[in-house]
Amino acid sequence: MLFEIITIFPEFFRDVFEYGIIRRARLAGLVEIRAHDLRRWTTDKHHMVDDRPFGGGDGMVLKPEPVFAAVEELTGATSRERYSARTRVILLSPQGKVLTQPVAESFAADADHLVLICGRYEGVDERVADALITDEVSIGDYVLSGGEPAAIVLTDAVVRLIPGALGSETSALHESFSSGLLDCPHYTRPPDFRGMRVPDVLLGGNHAEIARWRHEAALEKTKRNRPDLLKK
Repeated sequence: MLFEIITIFPEFFRDVFEYGIIRRARLAGLVEIRAHDLRRWTTDKHHMVDDRPFGGGDGMVLKPEPVFAAVEELTGATSRERYSARTRVILLSPQGKVLTQPVAESFAADADHLVLICGRYEGVDERVADALITDEVSIGDYVLSGGEPAAIVLTDAVVRLIPGALGSETSALHESFSSGLLDCPHYTRPPDFRGMRVPDVLLGGNHAEIARWRHEAALEKTKRNRPDLLKK
């Protein structure tokens, strides 16, 4: 899978993908990640990528011309209707749909070319959203200085779902949100630490009882920490 990140700060991504699962996936040839400087597609001598908003107001807005030029070069198409079937152009912004496990799963299953546009300042000219993007994605109900951290989060969430990226093919099936619940608690050695004991059921070797306990513990943890998930 190819990830292409459009940003005014390509150096932001210089080292961040050099660790853990993403590094292993890159070295195994499962993914390729490229960060592109949006200024490369400017045409003026000052390489301006932003301008004041029409109608007044605070801040600056990313101009449409360089973003259009970047997406057109990277996708080989002039509009989303002309993208290949497995290309998604994603704008990271607070106004997008929230990134959830099912959303990440859809990107991992249905695409092999993700173009991520990192918003900055007051956002991106709305004509980019109207003509170019296939998905507008937010990583939560808060505002960041730019879309770069969100691009890292989305990339990580998708890469780990690519077959072969994790050490176990079933690892992603038993994590938080994969079943609509939070993950159950996990324990390791020692069985007794400062008087806090591992539940006996996990030490007994009865896999049916362990599975039952894990399901009930996941329900309890979801009820305590994220009751909104149970309502869904």
